[in-house]
Amino acid sequence: MLAVVATLVFAGRLSAATPEANDWPVWRGPQSNGIAQPNQKVPVQWSATKSVIWKTKIPGRGHSSPTVVGSRIFLATADEQRQQQGVLALDRQTGEQVWITEVSSGGFPKQHKKNTQATATIACDGERLFTTFHNHEQITIACLSLDGDILWKKSAGRFHPQLYEYGYAPSPILYGDTVIVAADYEKGGWIAALDRNTGDEVWKTKRPSLLSFSSPVVANVAGREQLLISGCMLISSYDPKTGQPLWDVQATTMATCGTIVWDGDLVFASGGYPKPETVAVKADGSKQIVWTNNQKCYEQSMIVAGGHVYCINDTGIAYCWRGSDGEEMWKERLSGPVSASPVLVGDTIYQSNEKGTTYVFKANPEKYEQVGMNQLGDESFASPAICGDRIYLRVAENTGNNRQEYLYCLGE
Repeated sequence: MLAVVATLVFAGRLSAATPEANDWPVWRGPQSNGIAQPNQKVPVQWSATKSVIWKTKIPGRGHSSPTVVGSRIFLATADEQRQQQGVLALDRQTGEQVWITEVSSGGFPKQHKKNTQATATIACDGERLFTTFHNHEQITIACLSLDGDILWKKSAGRFHPQLYEYGYAPSPILYGDTVIVAADYEKGGWIAALDRNTGDEVWKTKRPSLLSFSSPVVANVAGREQLLISGCMLISSYDPKTGQPLWDVQATTMATCGTIVWDGDLVFASGGYPKPETVAVKADGSKQIVWTNNQKCYEQSMIVAGGHVYCINDTGIAYCWRGSDGEEMWKERLSGPVSASPVLVGDTIYQSNEKGTTYVFKANPEKYEQVGMNQLGDESFASPAICGDRIYLRVAENTGNNRQEYLYCLGE
């Protein structure tokens, strides 16, 4: 059950601070591309008893990945029986619960059994938290203080898909003084920026009337800042200041879930419905498709390292492609299915599958080089946060008909 009022476990209030290098403030980390700070001392091998700093029960259910800022860890979670959605704060050093705040209640939609009512990852600007939930046929966005007080709560826009009732997934992102939210569905999708201080709408741009699930990302690519999102049979670019379209390319599939990654003047995206496709396109507005293949990284994002693109596709096959032309450097059969996105630490990639297995392998275009294969729990849908020499991994353990989520903190 989620508490309506924040419950403090420790005395004192958390002071505001800009996210630091050893934090993980938004979806896919400090650079929004799954690349963690290099030179961290984090384990490549672990178990339920090895390399565990602490383990904490998480109430409810969610695929929200950990957001780590200062001395706190923040997670979105939902009590699906009571129809409550909220935000949980843990102490970073001990894993103890600091507070939990209910943000929304009621109005839960039908959705795919693999999805949750708390899938979007929280964004933190060092002073406030921004979280999004799907309820009452809309996307609710809330701004909370670091102590769990709701500062404002708004409807960002309507979201009521009926053709495919799969639920909602995109995470909010931060740009300038705004928080940006996207929602693609067959009745009229949109992408919008809200003022972080007030929740007032700064701009809102229509998207195609097709269902998709990807989180947007702002990247400095091809010489300018671009707001990028895949899905709806397109790769699209917008001006993050105004929401005005810059360019789009008819590429990838209708439904995508992963977040675009980039390298130089190329952006890479993958989708899985109604057909599998991975693409690379020029981000300079030329609409040039550089290469495509028929692989499906549908729910997970990819990683770019050293001019190469790495992924584990839906069925659990790991691939390395040369970014410039898409040439397959190697592939290796592992185990799927896969929903979580990979994280790169130095030259090492961490990728979990839905069964709780995390593969650890080198970002090496010459060969697949595994350095660890680790089991935690029975389910792993959330992506890990790796910062400050620690790995934070959200998993679920199933005992009979009982399902319990945990957050693990792993370290050497």
